[in-house]
Amino acid sequence: MIYILLFLLSFILTYLIKNYAIKKSLVAEVNERSSHTTPTPHGGGVAIALTWFSGISYLYYIEAINDSFYFALMVGVIISVVSYIDDLVELSPKIRLLIQASVAILSLYFLNGFKEIDFIYFSIENQMLTNVFAFFMIVWFINLYNFLDGIDGYAGSEAVFLGLASFLLFGDDVSLVLVVSSLGFLLWNWHKAKIFMGDVGSTLLGFNIAIFTIYYANQESSNFWIWIILFGLFWFDATLTLMRRYINKERLSEAHKKHAYQRLTQAKWSHSKVVIASIFLNIFLFLIVYFVSNILFSFLISLIVLYGSVKYIDSKKGFY
Repeated sequence: MIYILLFLLSFILTYLIKNYAIKKSLVAEVNERSSHTTPTPHGGGVAIALTWFSGISYLYYIEAINDSFYFALMVGVIISVVSYIDDLVELSPKIRLLIQASVAILSLYFLNGFKEIDFIYFSIENQMLTNVFAFFMIVWFINLYNFLDGIDGYAGSEAVFLGLASFLLFGDDVSLVLVVSSLGFLLWNWHKAKIFMGDVGSTLLGFNIAIFTIYYANQESSNFWIWIILFGLFWFDATLTLMRRYINKERLSEAHKKHAYQRLTQAKWSHSKVVIASIFLNIFLFLIVYFVSNILFSFLISLIVLYGSVKYIDSKKGFY
């Protein structure tokens, strides 16, 4: 029952925020990086955030979530508030990075750090190295999720998928909170989007996935690779695109439209077609994790699938 209520909360809040944004002219204007063609209300991520924090707080109240997990996730309040301010007044990159770094450190404190990085045949247990890695991973996940929030339904459907996959694999109620808080928004964000989530939603979702990854990896070291595979659609595209732009000697801070999903829309794929294709690819990644017991083998298969997908997109719209 609680999940139905949370879904309705997210759905109704998104509707109210949409109307408020229209009334106050809080719209995302079309620019050189946009994949949309008309100004659209933004800030729908506020509905995701309010529903998410309400949901996990309820789980904490009924003692259905681990204390360290809960407090680490609640650190996301900071990133949500700052990102919403950034949506309104555009903060400097230095301030955003400082906040993201602070959030990463604080959440790692509540998680008691990142215990171990398991490389199958050997592992790194040095806490200095594992926590430095975790720090940069959190910051990178926050930003890459923001980068990949560019077309209708893409970022929202990814969050729904990851929540469902997490529930099927680990069975924690917190995963269902992620599903319903994102799904209520997604119904307003599907092509054509009535509202965008904005940085307040995308940065929070990226942060959440980083915390999920570390928390479950601390329970069982191989879980780290499970989350890397499940999140492969986003991190692979963002990381490969960054590397390609660096090789091309491009200014990395400049806006661009070179991510795989952006190039597909430039190749005349509709937003819905791109999102549906991403859903099928995500399902395939889940099946790899679910049926291939050898984690190294499953990771290698996922890399081949993801790289093959990018090469297909290259054939549709080259990377220049």
